[in-house]
Amino acid sequence: MIAYLSGKIVKKAENFVILDVSGVGYEVFLSEVSMGKLLEQGSDFKCFCYLEANERAMRIYGFLTFEELELFKVIRNIQGAGPKASLEISSIGSLEKIKNLMDKGNLNFLDGISGIGEKRAQKIILELTGKIKSLSNLSKKEKALLENDEAYLALIKLGFSKEKAKQAIL
Repeated sequence: MIAYLSGKIVKKAENFVILDVSGVGYEVFLSEVSMGKLLEQGSDFKCFCYLEANERAMRIYGFLTFEELELFKVIRNIQGAGPKASLEISSIGSLEKIKNLMDKGNLNFLDGISGIGEKRAQKIILELTGKIKSLSNLSKKEKALLENDEAYLALIKLGFSKEKAKQAIL
């Protein structure tokens, strides 16, 4: 799995960059927000990555922060949320930011994202609400224990969701 890349931007297109890492060019797809923050060709660039491989293609999705990557993984596990929509939603930043938006009553934060209609947005918000609640149910002590628990970290590295790993451990 490719988790992090660091190199020079060779080409900057509409929704991806080609990143030269030690002579190998990687096509890394980025959100519109991330593309807007990029420097021009020839500049150094570092990003956290998610490699998605299916029967048609292998694609690398890039994120400026680790929190965006984690949010992407959460959203990507929601049925009906494709990689492009998940990438754009993840540019919000983190589950905490989404929780704050939802607490303020702003449920329109998915408006304008390509590929997300009203029904799909409602489904994503509903699923995110459940995930946010399960995260907030953990006390700070439990979170600290899980972050240092080798079995929990091993389950996550094996591909289990944080929720399922937590259920197995606690």
